[in-house]
Amino acid sequence: MPRKKKNDIVPSYDKLLMPTLKALKELGGSGSIEEINEQVYEIIELSEDILQMPHDDNGVQTEIEYRLAWARTYLKKYGLINNSSRGIWAIIDAEIDIKNLTSNEIVRAVRASSKKKLSENKPLKDHKKVENEIEEDLEEEIEWKEELLDVLQNIDPSAFERLCQRLLRESGFTQVEVTGKVGDGGIDGKGIVRISGFLSFHVIFQCKRYKGSITSSQIRDFRGAMQGRADKGLFITTGVFTRDAIKEATRDGAPPIDLIEGELLCEKLKEFGLGVKTELIEKITITEDWFKKI
Repeated sequence: MPRKKKNDIVPSYDKLLMPTLKALKELGGSGSIEEINEQVYEIIELSEDILQMPHDDNGVQTEIEYRLAWARTYLKKYGLINNSSRGIWAIIDAEIDIKNLTSNEIVRAVRASSKKKLSENKPLKDHKKVENEIEEDLEEEIEWKEELLDVLQNIDPSAFERLCQRLLRESGFTQVEVTGKVGDGGIDGKGIVRISGFLSFHVIFQCKRYKGSITSSQIRDFRGAMQGRADKGLFITTGVFTRDAIKEATRDGAPPIDLIEGELLCEKLKEFGLGVKTELIEKITITEDWFKKI
């Protein structure tokens, strides 16, 4: 769909600032990106077609997810929310009254602050430079995930199964086996996850190298194959899940299936250092006042 059409239909990031804060409030002050986004979707009541619009052809994010990332960045720069290393976002001051805030105020303050910081290196003419800085940060986050997903989608299927096996082991699963039998309903392996050293659950997983969307019918097929063989199901893909698939995975009265889509898969591989290296660049700052006081 042309960019112009998306701009006309999908709410701009500044229109998502207040709904994001409201969503966090309704979640008790904190939540994962997925929880926050789902809460925002309920608040602004967008159609399924709009929620499924891709940001670009690579399909790492939908357009609404991309703009919500912008909204969280502005709220963080304004000092209203922060995020932990485990990807949980939280309101800094639980007593904050959203009614006393406006999106215009937040955007204006963030632009002014960013301009001041950036102007120390080079002069800035308008707020577009500030927006470009934020966009570059977000695009950089997307780019490494796109590169990683491209690698994953081109490795041998058995290698991807072994990677998923390793990831589950790193995540605390035990007795993880890759079965991958033909005609086994898409079941690729099984394992046991133990909680707090007491409770244990038998989990059957399917891992699918996929660039497109996993549909609700594929979730139903997987559930049918796991019926009576495990406590839970886990579906891992390099692609994405349609919203109907997400609803099917958590449908009341049916065995639960946890979903790991491409973006979350990238985050987990990064977290455990599996084929992803995080390099920190050393920044040296001279504290001139320190020398004056010596």
